[in-house]
Amino acid sequence: MSTSFFRQEVDSAVDVLLAQQIILYPTDTVWGLGCDAEVPRAVEKIYKLKGRPEGKPSIVLVADLAMLARYTTEVPAELEAAIAAQTRPTTYILPASKLLAPNLVAPDGTVGLRITQDEFCHKMVLRLGHGLVSTSANKSGEPTPAIFSEVAPAIARGVDYVVSWRQSDETRVAPSRVVRLGVGGALEVVRE
Repeated sequence: MSTSFFRQEVDSAVDVLLAQQIILYPTDTVWGLGCDAEVPRAVEKIYKLKGRPEGKPSIVLVADLAMLARYTTEVPAELEAAIAAQTRPTTYILPASKLLAPNLVAPDGTVGLRITQDEFCHKMVLRLGHGLVSTSANKSGEPTPAIFSEVAPAIARGVDYVVSWRQSDETRVAPSRVVRLGVGGALEVVRE
């Protein structure tokens, strides 16, 4: 696929996100549903489409450590070193800042943040300038679609834009590692 097609897909997806709508897109792990992480109405639309109760938070993809810091009230001292050492997508559960849509924040006041390493997601997040919601593109309780052909037609019909990039890619990637900020500021692995 061409560079111009890649750029056009990034631009089209971001235009939809800037209009406070939702997209179906390939994340750095699975196919996901996304919206601007600062727009509660768009987050609510995703939860309705998934049939997911609020209070079961979604991950937010960010472009870099500076953007991650915008969405948490506490950046652990060891976070930068942990990010530099990670070998696969890793989600960090951290105290949420007030910039996030309130319906993205877990009942305990935390949010899952991941610096995306995927080129397509990274370009979208940079151009959007905000965190990008990333939740699996499935009805709550149903299998997670690792590849585009596993996305249910009802999910694809329920979004405002379906990204064409990587639809034919059959590569399967393991879910992200999950690391939580523990007592005393230490990072603890929740899911390897």
